[in-house]
Amino acid sequence: MPYSQIHIDDNLSFVTLQHHNNSTLAKISLNEGGRLKELILNNKTVIKEIEGFKYSKSYASSILFPFASRIENGKYTFNNKEYELDCNDSNKNALHGLIYNKTFKVVKVIENPNFSSVTINYKENQKIKGFPFKYSIALTYTLYEDEIALSVTIRNIDKTSFPFTLGWHPYFITDALSKSILKFKSDQKIKFNNNLITQKVIDEKTEKEFKIENKQFDDCFILNTDTVEFITPNHQIEITTNQLENYLQLYTPKDLPLIAIEPMTGISNSFNNKIGLQTLAPNQSHSVSWNVKLKH
Repeated sequence: MPYSQIHIDDNLSFVTLQHHNNSTLAKISLNEGGRLKELILNNKTVIKEIEGFKYSKSYASSILFPFASRIENGKYTFNNKEYELDCNDSNKNALHGLIYNKTFKVVKVIENPNFSSVTINYKENQKIKGFPFKYSIALTYTLYEDEIALSVTIRNIDKTSFPFTLGWHPYFITDALSKSILKFKSDQKIKFNNNLITQKVIDEKTEKEFKIENKQFDDCFILNTDTVEFITPNHQIEITTNQLENYLQLYTPKDLPLIAIEPMTGISNSFNNKIGLQTLAPNQSHSVSWNVKLKH
C-alpha cells in the first residue's frame, strides 16, 4: 500500500508522500508555502534541492499568488483605488506573490492502493499591506507511480472582490541540461524591460523543438496549448494544466543543472497590464491544476 507521513526535518515541517514500490516520492514543505521540495517518479529524480541554491533566492516550486512574477514598483490600481506592495526584488518590484513563505496546515490525507494524497491549507485573515484582502488557499498533491497532480483552490473570504493571477515555480533537474529540449506551441512572446517588467507582446513563433543548449533564459511565452514537454537524454516529462489561457516562464540559473519551467495564468506586471488578470468575488472560489507526468 502507498502511504503518507508527516515528520520534522531541520526544524521545518514536511509531508512525505511515497508509493508502495519506494521508487516514487514527493516531499512537501509546510513552512515554505507548501512547496514541492523533492520529486522522484519511478526512480527518476525530477525535482531536487541544490546545495547553495537557497530557497530565499530561488523560490523553487513555490506557489505564486496573488500574482505571478513581478509587479512594477509594487504599485497597482484596482477598482479606482491605489495599492502598494512591499518590494522584495532588489527593492525595485514586488516578486512572486505573498504565500511563498507561509505555513500551511494538513487538513486531509488519503491512502489508496494506486495513489496517496494530501491537502494542505493556509488562511489569510489579516489585511496585508498592498493586498488587504482575506482569502484561503488549499493545495492538494496527489502522487501516482509516474505522476504528481497539484490542485490549487483559492477562496475569497472577504467582503470585497480582489484581483489575482496564479503560478507555479518548479525547477527541474538534469545532468544533461545543454542536451535537453522543450516542446510547446507558442506564437507570441513577452518583451521585458531591464527589470523584467512586461513592455509588450511580440509575435515570435517557437521552433518545434526548443533547444536549451548553453543559452540563458528568463523568458515568457503565451502558449497555444495546455502541454509542455521537457525531454532530456535520461527521461521525459510532460506538464499539463486544465486552464484554457496559459503562459510559460522559463528561467535557467547560471551554472546549475536546473531549469525553471513555470506555468502561469498571468504574466509580469499583470495587476497593471491586465494580461491574464482575473477577479474573484466574495465567497467565490477558483481552482487550477498542474500535472507532471513521467513519459519515460
